[in-house]
Amino acid sequence: MSTINLETIKSELEMFGIDYDDEAILDKLLEQSICNRLQADQIMLEWVAFSVTKSGLKLNIDNLEQFEHEVSNCLLFCTQIQDIIDHLLDSYSTPAKGSQKRSLSTPEHPQSKRSAALLASPGLLLSPASFSPSGTPSQKYSQRGAKGEVVVKFGSSEGSQWAGGNGRGVGVSLELLEGPEESLRSSYKFMFQRLRDVRNVLTDKIEELGETLRNHFNIEEFSPAALPAQDSITILGQVCCDSKGKLNAQSVVLEAGPEHGAQLVPVDLSELKEYSLFPGQVVVMEGLNTTGRRLVASKLHETHTLTCLVPEPVSVLVACGPYTPSDSLTFDPLLDLISVIVRDRPDVCVLLGPFVDAKHEQIEKAQVTETFEAIFTRCVESIVEGTKSVGCRLVFVPSQRDVHHHPIYPQPPFSLPDLCKDQRVTMAPDPCTLLVEGVALGLTSTDILFHMGAEEINGGFYFEAVLTDRLWLYSYYPLYPPVEDMNMDYEKFQSYGQMPLTPDVLVVPSELRYFIKEVIGCVCVNPGRLTKGQVGGTYSRLLIQRSSQSEDGQRASPCLTCQVVKI
Repeated sequence: MSTINLETIKSELEMFGIDYDDEAILDKLLEQSICNRLQADQIMLEWVAFSVTKSGLKLNIDNLEQFEHEVSNCLLFCTQIQDIIDHLLDSYSTPAKGSQKRSLSTPEHPQSKRSAALLASPGLLLSPASFSPSGTPSQKYSQRGAKGEVVVKFGSSEGSQWAGGNGRGVGVSLELLEGPEESLRSSYKFMFQRLRDVRNVLTDKIEELGETLRNHFNIEEFSPAALPAQDSITILGQVCCDSKGKLNAQSVVLEAGPEHGAQLVPVDLSELKEYSLFPGQVVVMEGLNTTGRRLVASKLHETHTLTCLVPEPVSVLVACGPYTPSDSLTFDPLLDLISVIVRDRPDVCVLLGPFVDAKHEQIEKAQVTETFEAIFTRCVESIVEGTKSVGCRLVFVPSQRDVHHHPIYPQPPFSLPDLCKDQRVTMAPDPCTLLVEGVALGLTSTDILFHMGAEEINGGFYFEAVLTDRLWLYSYYPLYPPVEDMNMDYEKFQSYGQMPLTPDVLVVPSELRYFIKEVIGCVCVNPGRLTKGQVGGTYSRLLIQRSSQSEDGQRASPCLTCQVVKI
Protein backbone atom coordinates (compact mmCIF):
# COMPACT_ATOMS: atom_id res chain seq x y z
CA MET A 1 0.00 0.00 0.00
CA SER A 2 1.40 3.38 -0.99
CA THR A 3 1.57 6.23 1.46
CA ILE A 4 -1.38 8.62 1.45
CA ASN A 5 -0.53 12.29 1.88
CA LEU A 6 -1.48 15.69 0.54
CA GLU A 7 0.84 15.31 -2.44
CA THR A 8 -0.75 12.07 -3.64
CA ILE A 9 -4.23 13.59 -3.24
CA LYS A 10 -3.15 16.67 -5.21
CA SER A 11 -1.58 14.50 -7.91
CA GLU A 12 -4.80 12.50 -8.36
CA LEU A 13 -6.86 15.70 -8.64
CA GLU A 14 -4.60 16.96 -11.39
CA MET A 15 -4.73 13.64 -13.21
CA PHE A 16 -8.54 13.66 -13.21
CA GLY A 17 -8.60 17.35 -14.14
CA ILE A 18 -10.66 18.33 -11.08
CA ASP A 19 -10.40 21.98 -10.07
CA TYR A 20 -10.54 23.23 -6.48
CA ASP A 21 -10.20 26.69 -4.95
CA ASP A 22 -9.49 25.92 -1.29
CA GLU A 23 -6.49 24.12 0.21
CA ALA A 24 -8.81 22.87 2.97
CA ILE A 25 -10.32 20.54 0.37
CA LEU A 26 -7.04 18.59 0.24
CA ASP A 27 -7.10 18.17 4.02
CA LYS A 28 -10.73 17.02 3.89
CA LEU A 29 -10.05 14.46 1.17
CA LEU A 30 -7.02 13.16 3.06
CA GLU A 31 -9.12 12.82 6.21
CA GLN A 32 -11.82 10.88 4.35
CA SER A 33 -9.24 8.61 2.72
CA ILE A 34 -7.70 7.70 6.07
CA CYS A 35 -11.07 7.24 7.86
CA ASN A 36 -12.43 4.99 5.10
CA ARG A 37 -9.10 3.22 4.48
CA LEU A 38 -9.01 4.24 0.80
CA GLN A 39 -6.05 5.00 -1.44
CA ALA A 40 -5.81 8.37 -3.21
CA ASP A 41 -6.94 6.90 -6.53
CA GLN A 42 -9.84 5.10 -4.83
CA ILE A 43 -11.16 8.24 -3.14
CA MET A 44 -10.96 10.07 -6.49
CA LEU A 45 -12.93 7.33 -8.24
CA GLU A 46 -15.56 7.50 -5.48
CA TRP A 47 -15.81 11.29 -5.88
CA VAL A 48 -16.09 11.14 -9.67
CA ALA A 49 -18.88 8.54 -9.43
CA PHE A 50 -20.65 10.61 -6.78
CA SER A 51 -20.41 13.90 -8.68
CA VAL A 52 -21.62 12.33 -11.94
CA THR A 53 -24.76 10.98 -10.23
CA LYS A 54 -25.38 14.47 -8.84
CA SER A 55 -25.19 16.17 -12.26
CA GLY A 56 -21.55 17.23 -11.98
CA LEU A 57 -21.14 18.70 -8.49
CA LYS A 58 -18.25 21.10 -7.94
CA LEU A 59 -15.57 20.09 -5.49
CA ASN A 60 -16.12 22.26 -2.41
CA ILE A 61 -16.43 21.77 1.35
CA ASP A 62 -20.24 21.58 1.43
CA ASN A 63 -20.41 18.95 -1.30
CA LEU A 64 -17.59 17.01 0.36
CA GLU A 65 -19.59 16.78 3.58
CA GLN A 66 -22.54 15.27 1.67
CA PHE A 67 -20.11 12.98 -0.15
CA GLU A 68 -18.56 11.92 3.17
CA HIS A 69 -21.93 10.88 4.58
CA GLU A 70 -23.00 8.81 1.58
CA VAL A 71 -19.63 7.13 1.06
CA SER A 72 -19.29 6.28 4.76
CA ASN A 73 -22.69 4.61 4.89
CA CYS A 74 -22.08 2.78 1.63
CA LEU A 75 -18.77 1.42 2.91
CA LEU A 76 -20.41 0.49 6.22
CA PHE A 77 -23.07 -1.46 4.33
CA CYS A 78 -20.39 -3.23 2.27
CA THR A 79 -18.52 -4.12 5.47
CA GLN A 80 -21.69 -5.59 6.97
CA ILE A 81 -22.31 -7.65 3.84
CA GLN A 82 -18.71 -8.88 3.94
CA ASP A 83 -19.14 -9.83 7.62
CA ILE A 84 -22.23 -11.86 6.73
CA ILE A 85 -20.42 -13.61 3.87
CA ASP A 86 -17.45 -14.38 6.12
CA HIS A 87 -19.78 -15.76 8.79
CA LEU A 88 -21.57 -18.00 6.29
CA LEU A 89 -18.26 -19.26 4.88
CA ASP A 90 -16.99 -19.98 8.38
CA SER A 91 -20.17 -21.87 9.29
CA TYR A 92 -19.73 -24.19 6.30
CA SER A 93 -16.00 -24.74 6.74
CA THR A 94 -14.42 -27.47 8.83
CA PRO A 95 -11.33 -26.33 10.75
CA ALA A 96 -8.39 -28.66 11.09
CA LYS A 97 -8.16 -30.67 14.25
CA GLY A 98 -6.69 -28.72 17.11
CA SER A 99 -6.83 -25.46 15.18
CA GLN A 100 -8.28 -22.36 16.74
CA LYS A 101 -10.19 -19.76 14.80
CA ARG A 102 -8.45 -16.40 14.84
CA SER A 103 -9.82 -13.28 13.22
CA LEU A 104 -7.44 -11.43 10.94
CA SER A 105 -7.35 -7.68 10.55
CA THR A 106 -5.54 -5.77 7.85
CA PRO A 107 -5.80 -2.17 6.66
CA GLU A 108 -7.54 -3.40 3.50
CA HIS A 109 -9.97 -5.65 5.39
CA PRO A 110 -10.36 -4.35 8.94
CA GLN A 111 -12.08 -6.45 11.54
CA SER A 112 -15.67 -5.33 12.11
CA LYS A 113 -16.00 -4.13 15.71
CA ARG A 114 -19.16 -2.13 15.11
CA SER A 115 -21.48 -4.30 17.14
CA ALA A 116 -19.21 -4.43 20.17
CA ALA A 117 -18.54 -0.71 20.07
CA LEU A 118 -22.17 0.24 19.67
CA LEU A 119 -23.42 -2.03 22.43
CA ALA A 120 -20.92 -0.48 24.79
CA SER A 121 -22.78 2.82 24.64
CA PRO A 122 -26.44 3.60 23.88
CA GLY A 123 -25.29 6.98 22.61
CA LEU A 124 -23.12 5.36 19.94
CA LEU A 125 -25.89 2.93 19.02
CA LEU A 126 -28.20 5.88 18.34
CA SER A 127 -25.63 7.99 16.51
CA PRO A 128 -27.63 10.62 14.59
CA ALA A 129 -25.54 10.39 11.43
CA SER A 130 -26.53 6.74 11.14
CA PHE A 131 -30.19 7.47 10.41
CA SER A 132 -30.45 10.67 8.38
CA PRO A 133 -28.25 12.70 6.01
CA SER A 134 -29.07 15.73 8.14
CA GLY A 135 -28.14 14.19 11.47
CA THR A 136 -28.06 17.51 13.29
CA PRO A 137 -29.39 17.53 16.87
CA SER A 138 -32.49 19.60 17.47
CA GLN A 139 -31.52 23.04 18.78
CA LYS A 140 -34.89 23.68 20.39
CA TYR A 141 -34.78 20.40 22.27
CA SER A 142 -31.23 20.93 23.54
CA GLN A 143 -32.17 24.43 24.72
CA ARG A 144 -35.35 23.39 26.52
CA GLY A 145 -35.91 24.53 30.08
CA ALA A 146 -37.60 23.18 33.21
CA LYS A 147 -35.93 19.76 32.93
CA GLY A 148 -37.23 17.41 35.60
CA GLU A 149 -40.05 19.76 36.62
CA VAL A 150 -43.10 17.99 38.09
CA VAL A 151 -46.13 19.40 36.24
CA VAL A 152 -48.91 17.20 37.71
CA LYS A 153 -49.16 15.40 41.05
CA PHE A 154 -51.56 12.81 42.39
CA GLY A 155 -51.55 11.41 45.91
CA SER A 156 -49.28 12.30 48.78
CA SER A 157 -45.67 12.68 47.70
CA GLU A 158 -44.36 13.31 51.21
CA GLY A 159 -41.68 10.76 52.02
CA SER A 160 -41.85 9.24 48.54
CA GLN A 161 -38.46 8.01 47.36
CA TRP A 162 -38.40 8.31 43.58
CA ALA A 163 -34.65 7.75 43.31
CA GLY A 164 -32.64 4.78 44.47
CA GLY A 165 -35.20 2.00 44.21
CA ASN A 166 -34.63 -1.43 45.66
CA GLY A 167 -33.58 -2.80 42.27
CA ARG A 168 -35.59 -6.00 42.46
CA GLY A 169 -35.44 -6.26 38.67
CA VAL A 170 -36.44 -9.70 37.39
CA GLY A 171 -37.73 -10.54 40.86
CA VAL A 172 -40.78 -8.34 40.21
CA SER A 173 -43.89 -10.35 39.42
CA LEU A 174 -45.18 -9.37 35.98
CA GLU A 175 -47.99 -11.13 34.13
CA LEU A 176 -49.54 -10.28 30.79
CA LEU A 177 -53.26 -11.08 30.67
CA GLU A 178 -53.79 -12.30 27.11
CA GLY A 179 -56.97 -13.23 25.30
CA PRO A 180 -58.37 -16.77 25.51
CA GLU A 181 -58.13 -17.50 21.80
CA GLU A 182 -55.30 -17.84 19.32
CA SER A 183 -52.29 -15.58 19.51
CA LEU A 184 -52.38 -12.10 18.05
CA ARG A 185 -49.47 -13.13 15.88
CA SER A 186 -51.77 -15.29 13.76
CA SER A 187 -53.42 -14.07 10.57
CA TYR A 188 -55.90 -11.20 10.56
CA LYS A 189 -59.13 -10.81 8.57
CA PHE A 190 -59.06 -7.05 8.19
CA MET A 191 -60.73 -6.04 4.88
CA PHE A 192 -62.03 -9.61 4.64
CA GLN A 193 -64.44 -9.45 7.57
CA ARG A 194 -68.04 -10.41 6.98
CA LEU A 195 -70.57 -7.86 8.22
CA ARG A 196 -72.34 -10.68 10.03
CA ASP A 197 -69.21 -11.41 12.07
CA VAL A 198 -68.80 -7.74 12.99
CA ARG A 199 -72.46 -7.62 13.99
CA ASN A 200 -72.02 -10.70 16.21
CA VAL A 201 -69.08 -9.09 18.04
CA LEU A 202 -71.07 -5.92 18.72
CA THR A 203 -74.13 -7.92 19.82
CA ASP A 204 -72.06 -10.01 22.24
CA LYS A 205 -70.67 -6.81 23.72
CA ILE A 206 -74.18 -5.45 24.34
CA GLU A 207 -75.38 -8.66 25.97
CA GLU A 208 -72.31 -9.20 28.18
CA LEU A 209 -72.25 -5.65 29.49
CA GLY A 210 -76.02 -5.68 29.87
CA GLU A 211 -75.88 -8.71 32.15
CA THR A 212 -73.20 -7.04 34.28
CA LEU A 213 -75.23 -3.83 34.58
CA ARG A 214 -78.47 -5.69 35.29
CA ASN A 215 -76.91 -7.54 38.23
CA HIS A 216 -75.18 -4.44 39.58
CA PHE A 217 -78.27 -2.21 39.54
CA ASN A 218 -80.68 -5.01 40.48
CA ILE A 219 -82.74 -4.55 37.32
CA GLU A 220 -85.34 -7.30 36.87
CA GLU A 221 -85.41 -7.14 33.09
CA PHE A 222 -84.88 -4.82 30.16
CA SER A 223 -87.81 -3.70 28.03
CA PRO A 224 -87.91 -3.90 24.22
CA ALA A 225 -86.68 -0.66 22.73
CA ALA A 226 -89.67 0.11 20.49
CA LEU A 227 -92.50 -1.20 22.69
CA PRO A 228 -95.04 1.54 23.59
CA ALA A 229 -95.47 1.91 27.37
CA GLN A 230 -97.20 4.47 29.61
CA ASP A 231 -94.90 3.79 32.57
CA SER A 232 -91.17 4.32 32.87
CA ILE A 233 -89.13 1.55 31.24
CA THR A 234 -85.47 0.49 31.31
CA ILE A 235 -83.74 -0.10 27.99
CA LEU A 236 -80.33 -1.62 27.18
CA GLY A 237 -78.69 -0.65 23.92
CA GLN A 238 -75.80 0.77 21.95
CA VAL A 239 -75.58 4.46 21.10
CA CYS A 240 -75.69 5.21 17.37
CA CYS A 241 -76.04 8.24 15.13
CA ASP A 242 -79.13 8.54 12.90
CA SER A 243 -76.99 9.68 9.95
CA LYS A 244 -73.44 9.59 8.63
CA GLY A 245 -72.64 12.92 10.24
CA LYS A 246 -71.23 13.68 13.69
CA LEU A 247 -73.25 12.66 16.73
CA ASN A 248 -75.21 15.47 18.39
CA ALA A 249 -77.99 15.81 20.96
CA GLN A 250 -80.68 15.55 18.25
CA SER A 251 -79.22 12.58 16.36
CA VAL A 252 -78.86 10.01 19.19
CA VAL A 253 -80.40 6.61 18.47
CA LEU A 254 -80.38 3.59 20.77
CA GLU A 255 -79.97 0.18 19.15
CA ALA A 256 -81.14 -2.78 21.19
CA GLY A 257 -79.65 -6.26 21.05
CA PRO A 258 -81.43 -9.26 19.45
CA GLU A 259 -82.86 -10.37 22.80
CA HIS A 260 -84.70 -7.06 23.13
CA GLY A 261 -86.03 -6.60 19.62
CA ALA A 262 -82.88 -5.48 17.76
CA GLN A 263 -84.68 -2.27 16.91
CA LEU A 264 -83.63 1.39 16.74
CA VAL A 265 -85.34 4.05 18.81
CA PRO A 266 -84.51 7.79 18.76
CA VAL A 267 -83.63 9.29 22.16
CA ASP A 268 -84.70 12.66 23.57
CA LEU A 269 -81.98 13.90 25.97
CA SER A 270 -83.68 17.13 27.03
CA GLU A 271 -84.67 15.73 30.46
CA LEU A 272 -81.12 14.68 31.37
CA LYS A 273 -79.15 17.25 33.37
CA GLU A 274 -75.80 15.56 32.67
CA TYR A 275 -74.74 13.06 30.08
CA SER A 276 -71.75 11.98 28.04
CA LEU A 277 -72.34 9.80 24.99
CA PHE A 278 -70.34 8.55 22.01
CA PRO A 279 -71.08 6.15 19.12
CA GLY A 280 -70.68 2.51 20.16
CA GLN A 281 -71.27 3.16 23.87
CA VAL A 282 -73.42 0.54 25.62
CA VAL A 283 -75.81 2.22 28.05
CA VAL A 284 -78.79 1.56 30.26
CA MET A 285 -81.44 4.29 30.06
CA GLU A 286 -84.67 4.83 31.93
CA GLY A 287 -87.47 6.91 30.47
CA LEU A 288 -90.87 7.09 28.76
CA ASN A 289 -91.68 5.71 25.33
CA THR A 290 -95.43 6.21 25.04
CA THR A 291 -95.58 5.90 21.24
CA GLY A 292 -92.83 3.38 20.68
CA ARG A 293 -91.11 5.85 18.37
CA ARG A 294 -89.07 7.99 20.77
CA LEU A 295 -87.58 7.44 24.22
CA VAL A 296 -87.60 10.48 26.50
CA ALA A 297 -84.64 9.59 28.72
CA SER A 298 -84.84 10.52 32.41
CA LYS A 299 -81.87 8.60 33.79
CA LEU A 300 -78.56 7.29 32.49
CA HIS A 301 -77.03 4.52 34.58
CA GLU A 302 -73.34 4.62 35.53
CA THR A 303 -71.09 1.58 35.32
CA HIS A 304 -69.01 0.27 38.19
CA THR A 305 -65.46 -0.94 38.76
CA LEU A 306 -63.58 -3.63 40.61
CA THR A 307 -60.56 -3.11 42.81
CA CYS A 308 -57.46 -5.20 43.36
CA LEU A 309 -55.25 -5.78 46.37
CA VAL A 310 -51.64 -4.63 46.03
CA PRO A 311 -49.34 -7.05 47.87
CA GLU A 312 -46.03 -5.17 47.55
CA PRO A 313 -44.85 -1.62 46.82
CA VAL A 314 -43.73 -1.15 43.25
CA SER A 315 -42.32 1.77 41.23
CA VAL A 316 -43.21 2.14 37.57
CA LEU A 317 -41.95 4.56 34.91
CA VAL A 318 -44.18 5.14 31.88
CA ALA A 319 -43.17 6.96 28.68
CA CYS A 320 -44.79 7.25 25.28
CA GLY A 321 -43.17 8.10 21.94
CA PRO A 322 -42.19 9.76 19.72
CA TYR A 323 -38.64 9.49 21.08
CA THR A 324 -37.17 11.98 18.61
CA PRO A 325 -37.89 15.68 18.00
CA SER A 326 -39.92 16.45 14.88
CA ASP A 327 -37.03 18.35 13.24
CA SER A 328 -34.37 15.65 13.71
CA LEU A 329 -33.99 11.89 13.81
CA THR A 330 -31.62 12.07 16.76
CA PHE A 331 -32.75 10.05 19.77
CA ASP A 332 -31.51 12.54 22.35
CA PRO A 333 -34.85 12.46 24.26
CA LEU A 334 -34.58 8.67 24.53
CA LEU A 335 -30.99 8.91 25.79
CA ASP A 336 -32.15 11.43 28.40
CA LEU A 337 -34.91 9.01 29.43
CA ILE A 338 -32.36 6.21 29.83
CA SER A 339 -30.38 8.53 32.13
CA VAL A 340 -33.54 9.09 34.19
CA ILE A 341 -34.08 5.33 34.45
CA VAL A 342 -30.49 4.79 35.60
CA ARG A 343 -30.90 7.57 38.18
CA ASP A 344 -34.34 6.63 39.56
CA ARG A 345 -33.97 2.83 39.25
CA PRO A 346 -37.68 1.94 38.84
CA ASP A 347 -38.88 -1.65 39.18
CA VAL A 348 -40.70 -1.59 35.85
CA CYS A 349 -40.40 0.63 32.76
CA VAL A 350 -43.36 0.70 30.37
CA LEU A 351 -42.40 2.19 27.00
CA LEU A 352 -45.14 2.77 24.44
CA GLY A 353 -44.67 3.56 20.75
CA PRO A 354 -44.22 5.07 18.34
CA PHE A 355 -40.51 4.23 18.33
CA VAL A 356 -40.09 4.93 14.60
CA ASP A 357 -42.84 7.46 14.01
CA ALA A 358 -44.65 7.26 10.68
CA LYS A 359 -45.65 10.92 11.08
CA HIS A 360 -42.06 12.15 11.31
CA GLU A 361 -41.23 14.27 8.27
CA GLN A 362 -37.96 12.49 7.50
CA ILE A 363 -39.66 9.10 7.85
CA GLU A 364 -42.48 10.17 5.53
CA LYS A 365 -39.93 11.26 2.91
CA ALA A 366 -37.73 8.18 3.49
CA GLN A 367 -34.75 10.40 4.29
CA VAL A 368 -33.02 7.68 6.27
CA THR A 369 -29.90 5.62 5.73
CA GLU A 370 -31.14 2.39 7.30
CA THR A 371 -34.31 0.34 7.11
CA PHE A 372 -37.09 1.20 9.54
CA GLU A 373 -36.70 -2.22 11.16
CA ALA A 374 -32.97 -1.63 11.70
CA ILE A 375 -33.60 1.74 13.33
CA PHE A 376 -36.18 0.19 15.64
CA THR A 377 -33.92 -2.72 16.57
CA ARG A 378 -31.05 -0.38 17.47
CA CYS A 379 -33.45 1.78 19.45
CA VAL A 380 -34.65 -1.14 21.57
CA GLU A 381 -31.12 -2.54 21.95
CA SER A 382 -29.94 0.80 23.30
CA ILE A 383 -32.71 0.76 25.91
CA VAL A 384 -31.94 -2.79 27.00
CA GLU A 385 -28.19 -2.22 27.19
CA GLY A 386 -28.47 1.24 28.72
CA THR A 387 -30.64 -0.01 31.60
CA LYS A 388 -28.74 -3.26 32.25
CA SER A 389 -27.12 -1.83 35.38
CA VAL A 390 -30.58 -1.05 36.81
CA GLY A 391 -32.00 -4.50 36.19
CA CYS A 392 -35.55 -3.17 35.76
CA ARG A 393 -38.27 -4.99 33.84
CA LEU A 394 -38.90 -3.51 30.38
CA VAL A 395 -42.30 -3.61 28.69
CA PHE A 396 -42.56 -2.53 25.04
CA VAL A 397 -46.00 -1.69 23.59
CA PRO A 398 -46.39 -0.96 19.85
CA SER A 399 -48.30 1.93 18.29
CA GLN A 400 -50.39 2.38 15.16
CA ARG A 401 -47.81 5.03 14.22
CA ASP A 402 -44.85 2.61 14.26
CA VAL A 403 -43.98 2.65 10.58
CA HIS A 404 -42.36 -0.81 10.57
CA HIS A 405 -45.13 -2.65 12.46
CA HIS A 406 -48.56 -4.08 11.62
CA PRO A 407 -51.10 -1.19 11.43
CA ILE A 408 -54.03 -3.36 12.56
CA TYR A 409 -55.94 -3.01 15.84
CA PRO A 410 -55.49 -4.84 18.16
CA GLN A 411 -51.77 -4.85 17.37
CA PRO A 412 -49.58 -7.89 17.90
CA PRO A 413 -46.44 -7.44 20.01
CA PHE A 414 -43.10 -6.62 18.45
CA SER A 415 -41.13 -9.59 17.19
CA LEU A 416 -37.50 -9.47 18.33
CA PRO A 417 -36.59 -13.09 19.15
CA ASP A 418 -33.06 -12.37 20.35
CA LEU A 419 -34.12 -9.65 22.79
CA CYS A 420 -37.11 -11.65 24.00
CA LYS A 421 -34.66 -14.16 25.47
CA ASP A 422 -33.73 -11.51 28.04
CA GLN A 423 -35.78 -12.15 31.20
CA ARG A 424 -36.18 -8.42 31.71
CA VAL A 425 -37.93 -7.83 28.36
CA THR A 426 -41.66 -8.26 27.75
CA MET A 427 -43.16 -7.57 24.33
CA ALA A 428 -46.83 -6.69 24.84
CA PRO A 429 -49.66 -6.07 22.34
CA ASP A 430 -51.71 -2.92 22.03
CA PRO A 431 -53.91 -2.88 24.05
CA CYS A 432 -53.04 -5.07 27.01
CA THR A 433 -53.64 -5.55 30.72
CA LEU A 434 -50.54 -6.08 32.83
CA LEU A 435 -50.36 -7.37 36.40
CA VAL A 436 -47.34 -5.91 38.19
CA GLU A 437 -47.03 -7.33 41.70
CA GLY A 438 -50.81 -7.74 41.68
CA VAL A 439 -51.44 -4.20 40.42
CA ALA A 440 -53.57 -4.15 37.26
CA LEU A 441 -52.24 -1.72 34.62
CA GLY A 442 -54.34 -1.10 31.54
CA LEU A 443 -52.12 -0.01 28.64
CA THR A 444 -52.89 1.33 25.19
CA SER A 445 -50.87 3.54 22.87
CA THR A 446 -53.92 4.38 20.74
CA ASP A 447 -55.14 7.94 21.28
CA ILE A 448 -58.70 7.00 22.19
CA LEU A 449 -59.14 10.24 24.15
CA PHE A 450 -58.57 12.29 21.01
CA HIS A 451 -60.77 9.99 18.92
CA MET A 452 -63.65 10.10 21.40
CA GLY A 453 -63.29 13.83 21.94
CA ALA A 454 -64.00 14.38 18.25
CA GLU A 455 -67.17 12.26 18.32
CA GLU A 456 -68.63 12.66 21.80
CA ILE A 457 -71.54 14.83 22.84
CA ASN A 458 -72.02 15.88 26.46
CA GLY A 459 -74.17 18.04 28.64
CA GLY A 460 -72.80 19.45 31.88
CA PHE A 461 -69.51 17.53 31.61
CA TYR A 462 -65.91 18.54 30.96
CA PHE A 463 -63.96 16.33 28.59
CA GLU A 464 -61.95 14.52 31.28
CA ALA A 465 -65.27 13.19 32.59
CA VAL A 466 -65.36 11.04 29.44
CA LEU A 467 -63.78 8.44 31.72
CA THR A 468 -66.08 8.92 34.69
CA ASP A 469 -69.38 7.30 33.78
CA ARG A 470 -68.24 3.94 32.46
CA LEU A 471 -64.43 3.57 32.24
CA TRP A 472 -65.01 2.78 28.56
CA LEU A 473 -67.39 -0.04 29.40
CA TYR A 474 -64.53 -2.50 29.91
CA SER A 475 -63.30 -1.82 26.38
CA TYR A 476 -60.02 -0.24 25.30
CA TYR A 477 -61.67 1.14 22.16
CA PRO A 478 -65.45 1.49 22.64
CA LEU A 479 -65.97 3.89 19.73
CA TYR A 480 -68.05 2.50 16.85
CA PRO A 481 -67.58 3.10 14.03
CA PRO A 482 -63.87 3.79 14.60
CA VAL A 483 -62.06 6.77 13.10
CA GLU A 484 -61.05 6.40 9.47
CA ASP A 485 -57.36 5.59 10.06
CA MET A 486 -58.16 2.79 12.55
CA ASN A 487 -57.88 -0.61 10.84
CA MET A 488 -60.06 -2.72 13.12
CA ASP A 489 -60.23 -6.51 13.14
CA TYR A 490 -63.38 -7.19 15.16
CA GLU A 491 -62.83 -10.89 15.74
CA LYS A 492 -59.44 -10.14 17.30
CA PHE A 493 -60.93 -7.14 19.07
CA GLN A 494 -63.50 -9.32 20.80
CA SER A 495 -60.71 -11.33 22.47
CA TYR A 496 -57.94 -8.77 22.87
CA GLY A 497 -59.60 -5.36 22.92
CA GLN A 498 -61.60 -5.84 26.13
CA MET A 499 -60.58 -5.26 29.73
CA PRO A 500 -60.56 -8.60 31.60
CA LEU A 501 -60.92 -6.57 34.80
CA THR A 502 -61.10 -2.92 35.72
CA PRO A 503 -57.48 -1.80 36.06
CA ASP A 504 -56.07 0.00 39.10
CA VAL A 505 -54.15 2.27 36.72
CA LEU A 506 -55.21 3.07 33.15
CA VAL A 507 -52.47 4.56 30.96
CA VAL A 508 -53.93 6.58 28.07
CA PRO A 509 -51.26 8.56 26.18
CA SER A 510 -52.74 11.35 24.10
CA GLU A 511 -51.99 14.45 22.08
CA LEU A 512 -54.19 16.22 24.62
CA ARG A 513 -52.67 17.84 27.69
CA TYR A 514 -51.24 15.46 30.30
CA PHE A 515 -53.37 14.73 33.36
CA ILE A 516 -53.86 12.34 36.29
CA LYS A 517 -57.47 11.71 37.30
CA GLU A 518 -59.10 9.23 39.65
CA VAL A 519 -62.20 7.72 38.06
CA ILE A 520 -64.40 5.56 40.29
CA GLY A 521 -61.46 3.75 41.89
CA CYS A 522 -59.17 3.72 38.83
CA VAL A 523 -56.34 6.20 38.36
CA CYS A 524 -56.26 7.33 34.72
CA VAL A 525 -52.93 8.75 33.58
CA ASN A 526 -52.12 10.61 30.40
CA PRO A 527 -48.31 10.83 30.62
CA GLY A 528 -48.16 12.97 27.48
CA ARG A 529 -45.49 12.24 24.90
CA LEU A 530 -41.73 12.29 25.41
CA THR A 531 -41.43 14.92 22.68
CA LYS A 532 -43.92 17.55 21.56
CA GLY A 533 -42.84 18.76 18.14
CA GLN A 534 -39.32 20.17 18.36
CA VAL A 535 -39.24 20.42 22.16
CA GLY A 536 -39.20 18.04 25.07
CA GLY A 537 -42.37 16.51 26.45
CA THR A 538 -43.23 14.54 29.57
CA TYR A 539 -43.22 11.08 31.12
CA SER A 540 -44.92 9.64 34.20
CA ARG A 541 -43.76 7.80 37.30
CA LEU A 542 -45.88 5.85 39.76
CA LEU A 543 -45.21 4.67 43.27
CA ILE A 544 -47.74 2.08 44.40
CA GLN A 545 -47.82 1.28 48.11
CA ARG A 546 -49.35 -1.68 49.87
CA SER A 547 -53.11 -1.33 50.26
CA SER A 548 -55.08 -2.58 53.22
CA GLN A 549 -58.52 -4.14 53.48
CA SER A 550 -61.45 -1.97 54.40
CA GLU A 551 -63.39 -2.48 57.65
CA ASP A 552 -66.04 -4.60 55.94
CA GLY A 553 -63.34 -6.95 54.63
CA GLN A 554 -63.58 -5.78 51.03
CA ARG A 555 -60.49 -5.07 48.99
CA ALA A 556 -59.47 -1.43 49.00
CA SER A 557 -57.94 0.54 46.15
CA PRO A 558 -54.13 0.65 46.16
CA CYS A 559 -52.38 3.68 47.60
CA LEU A 560 -50.96 5.50 44.60
CA THR A 561 -48.57 8.38 44.19
CA CYS A 562 -48.20 9.54 40.62
CA GLN A 563 -46.41 12.40 38.89
CA VAL A 564 -46.02 13.71 35.37
CA VAL A 565 -42.49 15.04 34.83
CA LYS A 566 -40.82 17.05 32.07
CA ILE A 567 -37.98 15.24 30.34
